[in-house]
Amino acid sequence: MLYTCILTIGTLGNAQTAVPGDAVIDLAGYGARPNSFENAAPAVVKALEACRGKTNATLRLPGGRIDLWPDGAFKRELYVSNDTESDSLSKVKHIGFLLDGMAGLTIEGNNTLVVLHGKMVSFAFINSRDVTLRNIAFDYERPTMSEVRVASVNDSAAVLAVHPDSRYQVRDGRLVFYGEGWKTNRFHTIRFSPATSAMYYSSFQPFLKAAVKETAPFQLAFSGDFRKRDFSKDDVLTFRDPYRDNCGGFIWLSKNIRLEGVQMHYMHGLGIVSQFSENISFRRVSVKPREDSGRIIAAFADAFHFSGCKGTILIDSCVASGLHDDPVNVHGTHLKITEKIDDRHVKLQFMHHQTYGFAAFFAGDSIAFIDPGTLQEMGYARIRKAVLVNKKEMVAELDRPVPGAAGPGLCIENLTWTPSVEIRNSLFERTNTRGVLITTRRKVVIENNVFRRTGMHAILIADDAASWYESGPVRDVTIRNNTFESCGYNQAPGSYVIALLPENHQRAPVYYVHRNITITGNTFDLMDAPVLIAKSVAGLVFNANRIKRGAGGGALLKQPAFELRDCKNISIKKNTTDLPWPVQVHITATDRKTVQTDLHITTP
Repeated sequence: MLYTCILTIGTLGNAQTAVPGDAVIDLAGYGARPNSFENAAPAVVKALEACRGKTNATLRLPGGRIDLWPDGAFKRELYVSNDTESDSLSKVKHIGFLLDGMAGLTIEGNNTLVVLHGKMVSFAFINSRDVTLRNIAFDYERPTMSEVRVASVNDSAAVLAVHPDSRYQVRDGRLVFYGEGWKTNRFHTIRFSPATSAMYYSSFQPFLKAAVKETAPFQLAFSGDFRKRDFSKDDVLTFRDPYRDNCGGFIWLSKNIRLEGVQMHYMHGLGIVSQFSENISFRRVSVKPREDSGRIIAAFADAFHFSGCKGTILIDSCVASGLHDDPVNVHGTHLKITEKIDDRHVKLQFMHHQTYGFAAFFAGDSIAFIDPGTLQEMGYARIRKAVLVNKKEMVAELDRPVPGAAGPGLCIENLTWTPSVEIRNSLFERTNTRGVLITTRRKVVIENNVFRRTGMHAILIADDAASWYESGPVRDVTIRNNTFESCGYNQAPGSYVIALLPENHQRAPVYYVHRNITITGNTFDLMDAPVLIAKSVAGLVFNANRIKRGAGGGALLKQPAFELRDCKNISIKKNTTDLPWPVQVHITATDRKTVQTDLHITTP
């Protein structure tokens, strides 16, 4: 590690003085005044430029609050995986802290709260290495998520208390929510129930169709049809325009990136996106609203998103609380072959409308040809040269002839850019979707975490080449000593806590997409009965776990706790349970002889 400037001991904020001989750049020396509410963006630009070329430099922030506006900030056209809409609108982003082509830099936050104005990216590390960001918090002056509390409601009327951070206007009987340079055109709505501390899909349409008037500041009275409501008094409705045009932080083509003691109190668009980068560690990174904000939501979509990375991804002692999507998603990207140009050249296309515009293959990368129906590997090669010929297409030159079966319609997976992953000692809660999504061929360890009331599967291992085009299979996964509290309530009766569900739509004889998954020592506090579903898995161990009836759970549907479809070499043994009926294993297209269990097995 190149930096030796600042030593952080213990908890957030105990920063010590710099080691003599290392360059320390004070942001205050470039005109940034804390708690002034002035635009510090020009000062950040100047200070970071002063860091360029220095060895083991530290940019030291002043503490307190600084404000950043787009005016005078960094600007860069960026194409971000899963976060770039397919249209002709500008993809230029305004960025708070941009590091491009820098090495050995530490940004020491000194507990500074950075408040962003408009739609801004908090930080972007591009073509950089050995960078540390620590002891810093980011928030928005006006989050692009609006929140309202149901103060009262009956069949024909409702009163909403609007959160003070959610700016609005009532004009000519119409309600508009707006921010700094934007307004909400569509209302993707998630309901938070304080009574259950759970989140559910909902709709804001009954309010948009009703007559509205402002009866007091931040209080709106509606007259309309609320007979089909799915919300109750004191529920909080959180809504956003789902158009993705930004991200919270961006790490691209970079190596050895460390985030320590970083607090993301709100992120617009996707969260922190790491794209084709190597060795990334997040320690004590939290994605949750400020304690004194009264807000529920901290992230427009995912919290920690990794697309096409390699080396090691570490998430340790982190928190994700209050999201409209998944806390963690680790995947690659399948590109589809659209043309076999000759024996060694193929044209490839990005297929999902929110993922395109960046190189997905590099010279020397190993690749696999994937049948999108079965997800089976149909051959292998190395990339000699790959060129992004336009925003959605690449031409790849291979080191050997294209396999005979690998024509148009098949996909290519990048095997080189697949990371090992460690997720430990973290808390994932207050999301209506999944907890952790993992699709990587290298070693995965998920341990000592708490998954609290994730609306869907707490852990999903998928792989697909037809919808999101997120690759690929897993080969070595350990899930141990975690606690799962009342997860999956948004998917009953398919509310499995853990789902091993590749999207292979055709069955290939004696081929299994996922392999070697061990789940042991975990505690499952159930809201509903299903624990695990597995499809096309060879080598699954689910042993020595505790299965409990969770407090305040749902109906506890009386269905088999385990569902196995087209699997082999399964062990489900020595698990304990207090459920009031027998825990069973249901198998389909699976040889009973390959399932070792001390539970009762049922078949169709």
